[in-house]
Amino acid sequence: MIEARRRVDIVLDPAFLHGIGDIGIDELRERRKLTDDVETEFSYYRRLLHGRMDLLAFEQRRRRGEETRSLIEALPEILGAGETVGGGGGRMTLPLAPHLPEIRRRAIDKVLESDFLARLSEVGDAELEEYLEALAEVEEEISEQRRAVQRVFDTFQAEIGARYKTGLIDPTVT
Repeated sequence: MIEARRRVDIVLDPAFLHGIGDIGIDELRERRKLTDDVETEFSYYRRLLHGRMDLLAFEQRRRRGEETRSLIEALPEILGAGETVGGGGGRMTLPLAPHLPEIRRRAIDKVLESDFLARLSEVGDAELEEYLEALAEVEEEISEQRRAVQRVFDTFQAEIGARYKTGLIDPTVT
């Protein structure tokens, strides 16, 4: 029986980079593309986590009396924080969410159920703090994996760039 592996496990396996100097350019580009796709998934997932964390932090401020608006009134501002339209210095927006492997969706559901906005008023202050701490832990774990994936991507990018610089690849041929 062949064991199915998650794409992140493939990308972070040391064998994925082993012998990089001997890998053909087409294979290098395929691996770089896979790595870029995995990084995009992590980036998107982090945004989901940050959105939930921002919502909970707003609710904490509201409960402390630092905010007079309701969560619904502030929702567009909370969810739009840091986003820009067009060519700005903000984060890239994705028209469609990349596929999130089931394992990650289960992880976030354990931290915070999908109906949390509907029942947020029922959540006590201590539980709200626990949710935020759990989300921060998951976010840190995802960020660590994302940085590792970015290092793999950078390695492929450097190898391809070096091949162009040394003339091993003709830049006029795709």
